[in-house]
Amino acid sequence: MKLIHKFLAEIDARWKPAGGGPIRLKIIGSAALMLQADYERGTKDGDVLEADEITPAVREQLLALAGPKAALFQKYRMYVEIVTRAIMFLPQKPVFRPVPGLALSNFSVEVLDLTDVVVSKLKRLNQNDISDIEAMAQMRLLHHARLVERFEAAVDFHSTSAYAEDFPKCIANLNRIERDYLRVPESAIELPDWMQ
Repeated sequence: MKLIHKFLAEIDARWKPAGGGPIRLKIIGSAALMLQADYERGTKDGDVLEADEITPAVREQLLALAGPKAALFQKYRMYVEIVTRAIMFLPQKPVFRPVPGLALSNFSVEVLDLTDVVVSKLKRLNQNDISDIEAMAQMRLLHHARLVERFEAAVDFHSTSAYAEDFPKCIANLNRIERDYLRVPESAIELPDWMQ
């Protein structure tokens, strides 16, 4: 069993339900990659995307159990970080998938689609992001046409937001992934009219 499965199972086992059905957790970042591919690497967080189900009470208990100062971090060297979708570079409708074989009593876990995870990393693209993307490319799980399609959808969605200022950097990062890891020609991505 992967470490991340054990981490989620222990959160589930320690959870004190507050009524209602299972809480849907939408997981992003490298944790999402580890939950949908034969891949593991050290990570400092689990990156749970904030959703309607994460009420203040759920957020408080989740961070108390599995946040950066919780005992589970000392045990697993990973923690839950709750982020809002608004700060992420993603298409308007990100694709989330259920995690097969992950049977939890208190949570229903969905992971951000592998390609959308890669798109979300193209704004920052630090060394860990590059390691994640390189691994997906080496396992032949990252498909070029789909990557470009989802990247263009993210550009379109964010074309009137503050993210637009970062588009040249995001495009350069996409081209780097295409050139260095997918070994395909770089895509020419059109910028919004007002940026040209």
